[in-house]
Amino acid sequence: MWIRNRVFPVLALTLAGATGVAHSQDARQLVQQVVTNELTSVQADQSRWLFCEIDQTPSGRVVRWVAQTEKSDVPRIVEERGYRLSETEQLENMEAYLRDSAAQARERKKWQEDDRQARDLLKQLPEAFVWTLTGTQGNQAMLHFKPDPKFHAPTREAKVLTGVEGDLVVDSSQQRIVSLKGRLIHEVKFGGGLLGELKAGGTFDIERREVSPGEWQITETHVHLAGRMLLFKSVSEQEDDEKSNFKLLPSDLTLEQAKDELRQRSDLAKN
Repeated sequence: MWIRNRVFPVLALTLAGATGVAHSQDARQLVQQVVTNELTSVQADQSRWLFCEIDQTPSGRVVRWVAQTEKSDVPRIVEERGYRLSETEQLENMEAYLRDSAAQARERKKWQEDDRQARDLLKQLPEAFVWTLTGTQGNQAMLHFKPDPKFHAPTREAKVLTGVEGDLVVDSSQQRIVSLKGRLIHEVKFGGGLLGELKAGGTFDIERREVSPGEWQITETHVHLAGRMLLFKSVSEQEDDEKSNFKLLPSDLTLEQAKDELRQRSDLAKN
């Protein structure tokens, strides 16, 4: 679910002139353009960012600053499960992480797998749903989606799409996805339930915004699902994640330079 991507071109004129509900095929073509542009753009994206993150799961709240590098995302943990770390503890933990190449490798493998799953699911969006363009507001276009009964999920991960209904908002002038919200309208089982199952009624909400000219990032992720899900290893079934205070970093940032950036920040300063 979680990519740093781009969005769409061709049907901007259609969006600008839309006054009612479009035919589902026209809306599906629009979504295909969105997906194609997203996938093309992410391949060229070499940006690295510094940001503050608040991650709330059933195990507690974690507040951290994160600096991205090619090798790993480097964290400076400010608060963990209700405990406010002293500045000495924050820096000692960060130094320990920088000395632990195995931990860095695990982190890198985790986000590489997340990106792969997100790209694979993104590719399925046009065909997995029946799409309807429900209207426009300013430079934003709103689309509703519901499962297409003709869609056959090619992977276990994609099967979750067969039970989701929701709404997609795109920024037509910036060609960016603004938000994606969905609700599970019926139970979804993986491997007959042996690999997990998701109960009807669960929700997810992904919000993005432009954090610098032409650069869009996910700023909020809210996942509230009931059941067991063994597929998305780094995403909890109950999670509220918010990111703020984005700063663009050099694309060739080293781990040592990331540490220097993080040493300058310890307090949470949300926008």
